[in-house]
Amino acid sequence: MAEVKLLGFWASPFSDRVIWALKLKGVNYEYVEEDPHNKTQLLLQHNPVHKKVPVLIHGGKSIPESSIILEYIEETWPQNPLLPQDAYQRAMARFWIKFGEEKMATICAVFRTAGVEQEKAIQEATKLLKIIEEQGLGDKMFFGGDGIGLGDIAFGWLAYLYEVVEKVSAVKVLDADTFPQLHAWIQNLKEVPVVKENLPDHQKLVGHLKRRRETHLALLNCHN
Repeated sequence: MAEVKLLGFWASPFSDRVIWALKLKGVNYEYVEEDPHNKTQLLLQHNPVHKKVPVLIHGGKSIPESSIILEYIEETWPQNPLLPQDAYQRAMARFWIKFGEEKMATICAVFRTAGVEQEKAIQEATKLLKIIEEQGLGDKMFFGGDGIGLGDIAFGWLAYLYEVVEKVSAVKVLDADTFPQLHAWIQNLKEVPVVKENLPDHQKLVGHLKRRRETHLALLNCHN
């Protein structure tokens, strides 16, 4: 069997989603931790275009970008399918994955802003989360129905990272009263063993994002 290697970073939600997919598929792999501030030759060799994690290396061939990696995993290891069998349902799953990719930065803009700009960011994030809850998730246990799928993996950062974003940004957007279905989904996702056993350390993540926010706001103030 061809060797599988994953280049990742412990605080990257994009690395986490690939780890979850590989483990759900039962794929054995070697994990290589990368430092985004001190990139190895291995990373530069296997992702010369974007020079970032995650990168999946399978049989010596490299696949960058987490959403592309997830599709590759699904096609290469068909056991325990993470996309529906029905073509329409597969298309809808891909639609919401793409929507999440496109809107992630806007939903997380509360992290990069303060004051009036942060208030605007909260309003925009609330609108988008409501769309995801009502039209993407609905009243289902998971985005794909009764079991975890690629949609859940792609939105998985909402289940653990966003609460840290809120904490270090001193805001509350994703509250249970406003988003009951999303909160129920978060609890369901966190009970999936593969997810539960492969989450980054909460306090370590708080410290990491707190430092990043302070650095970003300091740079922002320098340009104002």
